[in-house]
Amino acid sequence: MRIYLSLIFVFLCHAGWAQDWEDQETFSGTQATTTLTIISSTDTDLFAPLVRAFIAQNQDIAIEYLVTGTADIDKRFRQTPNAFDIAISSAMDLQFKLANDGYARTLDDISYPRWAQWRQSLFAFTSEPAAIVINRAAFEGRPIPQSRQDLIEALRARPDFFRNRVGTYDVHQSGLGYLFATQDARSSETFWRLMEVMGSLGVRLYCCSGDMIDDLSDGTIVVAYNVLGSYAKAHADSQDVLEIVLPSDFPTTMMRTALVSRASGEWLAAERFIQFLVTYQSNPIEGVRTLPPLNDGKSGVDRATIALDPALMTFLDTLKRNKFLSEWESALIQN
Repeated sequence: MRIYLSLIFVFLCHAGWAQDWEDQETFSGTQATTTLTIISSTDTDLFAPLVRAFIAQNQDIAIEYLVTGTADIDKRFRQTPNAFDIAISSAMDLQFKLANDGYARTLDDISYPRWAQWRQSLFAFTSEPAAIVINRAAFEGRPIPQSRQDLIEALRARPDFFRNRVGTYDVHQSGLGYLFATQDARSSETFWRLMEVMGSLGVRLYCCSGDMIDDLSDGTIVVAYNVLGSYAKAHADSQDVLEIVLPSDFPTTMMRTALVSRASGEWLAAERFIQFLVTYQSNPIEGVRTLPPLNDGKSGVDRATIALDPALMTFLDTLKRNKFLSEWESALIQN
């Protein structure tokens, strides 16, 4: 009876959420007898090649792929951990806390470098930088900023031109945006000066990189700060309007991570998927690479990459989070 009620609960959760996903797609092997439900912040068009490559090698598995924001992943996963088999997110801090709070299953059979995993329960499989992305037309005949200080000076030099045409993450909505912002604030006071300048120009706030890039491409905004570099590159490769700048003053790079729900009923199949992700880093399949690998994959993480360790949870402390959000709002939301 308990199992039956649990299944009803999971079904009702999925039914109630059916209209809430940013995207939803099912991939199936020809002999599928097991379905994995993956909740992810990675856009389907970027992740689908990896899923199809996995299915090609595992015809007995189908995958239901659900896309939502990083903060929403954390919320939904905590509410109903038995509704999902795998969580994939770019918000390293939220993923780390899920694993630390006991929501992730330990996978002892996966061999992986210590710096790229946490206690065999959270596994990094990409390294992706935060970038300043610029609409080239806005800087025609002018030098393109190569650092945060350069960007500050460029914005101050033409405030009327840039007013309402600069964008960044809304850290209330985006877990990744909050991670990037807190890491930047720890690195340099330049971050806060930039936020104040952007706030004075009527900065536009976004939930996700994709929306920022769309508005950059059509000229709604001409500068976006802390855009996920992999998303920007995917668009820049297909159109000539965008310039991607990795700030020269101090870089910020996150590692996209995956975990298996401790409550998963299909954890053996889920473990096969995690094994595929981590193996793929050293043995990429030709024509499938849509997301960048880990920075090195052999010798370890570089200084630009946010470490997968307990320090990630510093700004998830309620008092520290409230203090940071208050300072962020004072800088950016200038009425």
